[in-house]
Amino acid sequence: MRPFSGSDCIKPVTEGINRAFGNREPWQIATITATTVLGTVWIWTIFNQDESLYVRSKRQFFRLAKKIPSVRRQVEAELSKAKKDFEADIQKNNSHLSYSLQLPEQGLSKEQILSLVDDHLNAGHYNWRDGHVSGAVYAFKPELVELVTEVYGKASYTNPLHADLFPGICKMEAEVVRMACTLFHGDKNSCGTMTTGGTESILMAMKAYRDYARERGINKPNIVVPRTAHAAFDKGGQYFNIHVRYVDVDPKTYEVDMQKFTRAINSNTILLVGSAPNFPYGTIDNIEAIAALGVKHDIPVHVDACLGSFLVALVRHAGYSIRPFDFAVQGVTSISADTHKYGFAPKGSSVILYSEKKFKDHQFTVTTDWPGGVYGSPTVNGSRAGGIIAACWATMMSFGYDGYLEATKRIMDTARYIEQGVRKIDGVFVFGKPATSVIALGSNVFDIFRLSDSLCKLGWNLNALQFPSGLHICVTDMHTAPGVADKFIDDVRSCTAEILKDPGQPVVGKMALYGMAQRVPDRSVIGEVTRLFLHSMYYTPEQ
Repeated sequence: MRPFSGSDCIKPVTEGINRAFGNREPWQIATITATTVLGTVWIWTIFNQDESLYVRSKRQFFRLAKKIPSVRRQVEAELSKAKKDFEADIQKNNSHLSYSLQLPEQGLSKEQILSLVDDHLNAGHYNWRDGHVSGAVYAFKPELVELVTEVYGKASYTNPLHADLFPGICKMEAEVVRMACTLFHGDKNSCGTMTTGGTESILMAMKAYRDYARERGINKPNIVVPRTAHAAFDKGGQYFNIHVRYVDVDPKTYEVDMQKFTRAINSNTILLVGSAPNFPYGTIDNIEAIAALGVKHDIPVHVDACLGSFLVALVRHAGYSIRPFDFAVQGVTSISADTHKYGFAPKGSSVILYSEKKFKDHQFTVTTDWPGGVYGSPTVNGSRAGGIIAACWATMMSFGYDGYLEATKRIMDTARYIEQGVRKIDGVFVFGKPATSVIALGSNVFDIFRLSDSLCKLGWNLNALQFPSGLHICVTDMHTAPGVADKFIDDVRSCTAEILKDPGQPVVGKMALYGMAQRVPDRSVIGEVTRLFLHSMYYTPEQ
């Protein structure tokens, strides 16, 4: 008997093909073959994309729908109304100010300028100095303001781009980075740079890992992030052509679902991300589990600690438990942290830290053939404000370890006091288990935006959340002043009690628009409204 061979398996197939094409002309065979190959490639391209076919089809449907004249007229009418509303708010807030539409003929005196500055700083109706604002201003003490004002003034015209002219500013930056690395348990190999804020820190990490992955042959990069990760990751995806693969969080813990997170990783994944804590709910993702996946798949892991910054770094030393999240966890390769949040430095300072210099090397941008000379810059900016670097350095040197630890203890004690207080209020609940300073509230009884609106009328400015609806307060050193926490709890209690008298009543005003926006299926319309709001920030009266 003849032994069985592989050719016996494919023989029926080849015979079938020969019979099918036996009566075909050569040009017909070539055409059918080319059409089949190209059609297969086309189908593969349709299904093998970063976004699902459903998402792309939905976007195309709404794009076509908005071309229908009646639909487009309705959308444009709503956009026009939104534009007028935004500009009306700007005019109302600045009604006591006159606009300068061209340079003054003669320069103003120091006294005139300072008077105008005071007028501008008094615009708006929220009293942030009394601690009625969520986040935004993390500390404000006259002696600290005096210090950083004087330091910034001395260094206001310095620029670390010119390292030979301002070596002392470069030294200050290096020390800020090193002190931050130490707080986050970095070893002697850890490194980093300062940036202008958390968004730039995240952008720099994404740029570094994109370029690092290119050397490994990945040209269609994606990153895997929790749905609650900061919007700066989406911004970085838009800037650097990196697809962001979002993973849902557990509806009870509001930490990323690790099973879904694991499934989201593929051969084009260049970065895994976790938050410590996340902005919406203040919960911390399971960084140890994420880092273990990074080690297993040889993928870098970034921890976004921008919001937590020095608070999350010191919370364990302040007597509170927290799961490991920093460079002490094997597999964590970078951390972003804002020195202008719980580092209490002036706005415009943050750090991006790496476990090894090979990652930071890919953050740098170098141009070697420019007629103006060899050009290299560590971050997005070329020229950078030496005054901000010096002011940040001065703030850190002023507080010292003990000062930051005491502030951490104050803030954490206040945050837990507020959390315990609002948990006792009927009609509202706290999302998940806040790890540090953010307490997010929701309601299963009434529209939570009614509470936001009521608190706003009492002078509180809180952050609105969506998917699901909620609001949060980010506790800062401003809230540790006597009576502030008690007033917040009392106001939440009294407002909630009033709402519960008629819990089914719909929300009205601006918060109604915010709630309605969540129900609009075409998110591009919400994007257009957001762009109108951004345009309105640059509003000036017509000449």
